[in-house]
Amino acid sequence: MTTDHDGSTGVPEQDPAAPPAAAATAGRGTPAPGSGKTSGRSPARQRRRASVVRFWRQYRSHRAGVCGLAALLLFGLLALAAPLLVGSDVDNVTDAPGDALEGPSAAFPFGTDQFGRNLLGLVIWGARVSLLVGLLAAVLSVAIGTLIGVTAGHFRGWYATVMMRVTDWFLVMPTLVLAIALASVMPRSLVTIVVAIGVTTWPTTARLVRAQTLAVETRPYIERARALGGGHWHVMSRHVLPNVMPLVLAQTTLIISSAILAEATLAFLGLSDPTVVSWGGLLQDAREAGAVSSGHWWYLVPPGLAIAGVALAFTLCGRAVESVLNPRLGVSR
Repeated sequence: MTTDHDGSTGVPEQDPAAPPAAAATAGRGTPAPGSGKTSGRSPARQRRRASVVRFWRQYRSHRAGVCGLAALLLFGLLALAAPLLVGSDVDNVTDAPGDALEGPSAAFPFGTDQFGRNLLGLVIWGARVSLLVGLLAAVLSVAIGTLIGVTAGHFRGWYATVMMRVTDWFLVMPTLVLAIALASVMPRSLVTIVVAIGVTTWPTTARLVRAQTLAVETRPYIERARALGGGHWHVMSRHVLPNVMPLVLAQTTLIISSAILAEATLAFLGLSDPTVVSWGGLLQDAREAGAVSSGHWWYLVPPGLAIAGVALAFTLCGRAVESVLNPRLGVSR
């Protein structure tokens, strides 16, 4: 401690009314007592909650989208409750409850198949496989398309040129032919169907996401982020991806219907797992049983209507989501 010429010490005096040093520095890095560590997160949660409420309010104004969502909820509940509604032995051919190819009746509202199994139970049970494969294939397709679209739109140069040429090649090739080729050389399983659909249906998503990425990266806040030292990963994950996610969400709902139709087609061609029950597999069984030529319409109509109904419901939901996220599309209500 040093002493000045006037006899006072070198330590500066503190104002009695001033707050203590610990309290003065409390707001610099450590939250003050009672303020709570989550106070900064609360506004973000409130904004997300308000965004969800606003989205649902606008979505409800689309009658077709609401009808599609109601149909999807019905199909989803039937698929989840299938073990309780029809039992896990509905596909058993040794203890079939009816005779082969019985017409619709009170006991069998949808009739029976060539083995005497209840078609109503088979259609309900087949919803589990068809919806699961469609959802997984759509998620895989959108994930691949989003990754390629964002990176090609961000990096430009030779990488973008190569990726876009590969995308163009997949676009000009028939998707169904590529899926059949992949499913033919791979083991017959549900994983094969998911991979075959997912790796052949991503180009449309990639081109849409790349176009949106190019538009986002021209905005001023992207330049500010780069000027402040933001790297490629920071710009893509924190600025570009959140802005393209509405487009990705809308694209997912639209691709699910195409994936379900593709799964039914592959199963109808006999390229799916023959041990599982799906709507496409039921159509394949009906074809092998000669239901078309023999006039057993009840063998074909229920799974066909189920496929068409789910595809239409996802399409209606997708168009409604597109209209909410991008009102300039002008989708009718």
